Formats: sequence, C-alpha cells, structure tokens
Amino acid sequence: MVRYYLVKGRVQGVGFRWFVHQEAATLGLHGWVRNTEEGHVEAVAAGPDEDLQELRKAIARGSRGSRVDKVEERTLAESEREGLGPFKIEGAW
Repeated sequence: MVRYYLVKGRVQGVGFRWFVHQEAATLGLHGWVRNTEEGHVEAVAAGPDEDLQELRKAIARGSRGSRVDKVEERTLAESEREGLGPFKIEGAW
C-alpha cells in the first residue's frame, strides 16, 4: 500500500522531517518526506497497511516542538511504489 500525507501546522524548523524519517525507517517503510514551499511537510510512504497506520499515528502526534493542526491523507496507486527506496529526507543536506 502507498500513502501520501500532507501535514499542516508548525512542522518546519522543529525537526519534524527527521522525526518522520526515524518513525518510518523503524517501521521498515519505503518513501520520502520533505518540506513544501507553503510551510507544510509532505510524505509518501509504502509498506503494509498496519505499519502505515502506525506512521499516521506518529505523524498526528508530532515531534517535540512541533504542532500538528491537520493531516491530509490519501492512498496512491500501487504504481507509485516504483522507485521508492529506503525512507529518506528529500531536500536535506
């Protein structure tokens, strides 16, 4: 299963991408997380449904210092799984 998440709130400049990366990597998910120009964070994750539900709970809880106001989520086509490797942070140096 492949899911897309758009997280709104105070989620930039507070280690939120690193938090999502750690949670997803611990669950063995594939995909990525990155900041958006609008000040949100977006992620695509692929893996078993139960693990994606655990990631969703972690995203909604947020990292220390963050404030999650809203999580928009949608299921993507299985073809979106192609090219997804071990979970990574995009746009980080």
